[in-house]
Amino acid sequence: MTRPSSDLDPLNAEQAIEQAEASIDRHRKLSPFWWTVLLTSALLSIVLSIYVIFGLGNRIGTYVPLETEYFYSMLGLLLPLVFLLYQPWPGVGPIDRVPWYDMILAAIPFAISVYFVMHGNEILLDGWEYLPPELPAILAFVMWAIVLEAVRRAGGIPIFAICVLLSIYPVYADVFPGVFQGQPTTWEVAAAFHLFGTESVLGIPMNAFANLVVGFLVFGVALQFTGGGAFFLNLAFAMLGKFRGGPAKVAIFASGLMGSMSGSVITNVLTTGVMTIPAMKRVGFRASYAGGVEACASTGGVLMPPIMGSTAFVMATYLEIPYAEIVLAAIIPSILYYFGLFVQIDAYSARYHLKGLPVSELPRAMDVLKNGWYFIFVFALLIVMLMYMQREAQAPYYATALLLLINQVSARHRWNLAKLMDFLVGIGKLFTELAAILAGIGLIIGALTLSGKIGSIAYELVNLAGNDVIMLLILGALTSFVLGIGMTVTAAYLFLAVTVSPALVQGGLNPLAVHLFLLYWGMISFITPPVAIGAYAAASVAEANPIKTGLEAMRLGTIIYFVPFFFVLNPALIGQGTFIHVSFVFATAIVGVVFLSAALQGYLVGVGRLTVWGPVGVVLRIMLFIGGLAMMLPGGPLVGYSNLQLTIAAAVLLVPAIGLAWVANRGKPAAA
Repeated sequence: MTRPSSDLDPLNAEQAIEQAEASIDRHRKLSPFWWTVLLTSALLSIVLSIYVIFGLGNRIGTYVPLETEYFYSMLGLLLPLVFLLYQPWPGVGPIDRVPWYDMILAAIPFAISVYFVMHGNEILLDGWEYLPPELPAILAFVMWAIVLEAVRRAGGIPIFAICVLLSIYPVYADVFPGVFQGQPTTWEVAAAFHLFGTESVLGIPMNAFANLVVGFLVFGVALQFTGGGAFFLNLAFAMLGKFRGGPAKVAIFASGLMGSMSGSVITNVLTTGVMTIPAMKRVGFRASYAGGVEACASTGGVLMPPIMGSTAFVMATYLEIPYAEIVLAAIIPSILYYFGLFVQIDAYSARYHLKGLPVSELPRAMDVLKNGWYFIFVFALLIVMLMYMQREAQAPYYATALLLLINQVSARHRWNLAKLMDFLVGIGKLFTELAAILAGIGLIIGALTLSGKIGSIAYELVNLAGNDVIMLLILGALTSFVLGIGMTVTAAYLFLAVTVSPALVQGGLNPLAVHLFLLYWGMISFITPPVAIGAYAAASVAEANPIKTGLEAMRLGTIIYFVPFFFVLNPALIGQGTFIHVSFVFATAIVGVVFLSAALQGYLVGVGRLTVWGPVGVVLRIMLFIGGLAMMLPGGPLVGYSNLQLTIAAAVLLVPAIGLAWVANRGKPAAA
């Protein structure tokens, strides 16, 4: 991978990000004709979403499509692109042209979707979901197979295998053992339910995609193509690059923001990481440590407001609550996570005397703001519309329109026709992948709904846990972790929301806290060996050992393993409760993070090294770790202790540990 130069001006940042994005592009190189098809499909899908979301049919007195007709139209525009963009297998088939068999596979879903749109009223009024005519029944089978093949190409074998197994499950439910055994149905009923019902392919995933996610994907791509990524990266370097461990602190800021917009851990690692990781290594960070920092920062971006990738919008649709509620709930956990990263990096830098980058090589903050002030302005508009006006579906379109308008005034980033075309193609590629995967996840939800197994799975999980809430949470966490290995973030969350969340909610836990818990634990596999694909991607950039990088990421991200348990046991950590209670719980959690981070890195800022007096130093670190966890843990009925009791218990461990560490370091400067 091409390394950027050390000169961190905006131009080099943009070039580095563009090079990184090009290096991870796994799409075919399309000819001008197919490139035009992709561009046209992307443009039509944007226009269609604007037409529906803004209710233009009612306003101008034209046709108002049924919701199912809208969903079929989006599938017809985007599913064919999967077969134009992706080879049948990676490295198999031509990369520079579309073969005849993929042309046919692209034409089939387009034609079937057009047919379904034309018969939208009949599908609903005549009950095709239960008894379709002969031709639509055949087309439903064909579309079922097409969706599965699209999932395989866009999402990979693991998610494809899960989609195949579960989508046909209702047909063979009688041969499954134990709790999974059920009353079988026919192939015809299953196919009709999947394609004509509103709880499968056209269910929650497609609803969230077409009505919420589309606008934010457009906004995210617009930010990338107008230089937003380079702006935030350079702003982070200007603000934090000169301090000790500066490049690592830059990674937290820049990767957090970019991850929130992109929703993809791997893409985030391989774009911002090409700038931050070499800079970290240059000031003295070990390669594996630098990779671990970037992996953790990129993973946390998907959990950070205000955008949180696409998964939070799916969550809002599933829970039927305003998106603003999810944003507010996610603020405290994301602050704790990133604060923990920051404190650990600062402690590590202090322990090993790691300096920042020379000021002469860093961009000036005023110059960066002068060139990109409008990115902050647009973000502010987006947040106001999300949080105060609660116009979740329309907000990203207004923000995108303002961004593009201001961008055309800026001489630095002004688009010509070619850049506009590239922007639309970028949207088409992103839409295509996500639409295919969400259609596949819809098959899973539809199968479990048709078989009636959602409730029984929840019942069995509760029984397996013996009605013990803690055991139920552990089972939920393990299930989330395993599914997070083979699925994208959004796909894993949706599956867990359908199968696991009912059991946790039945156990008396807060529904929003439960769904955030599942989202967090679905993300943990990105930084946890032996999988740790986010850490392994960072290791490739850092030229480090993947396992060592994964272990460093796991240590740096330790807080992510505990915070979900804490906020699900006491929703005060997601902002639910009185102001005084929430403030107290948050304040003690912040203090706890400081001591836990010190124990992990072997250095307490203001005191000194904890690696003193041989085995005594190990005991000090254990005391700080346990004391920090006790401070972070919010009290409540499910915990069994009050906040005051936990704080006193933490103080019993922390005060002597801090005192001994201070005595050990008195008059002894820390050795590098």
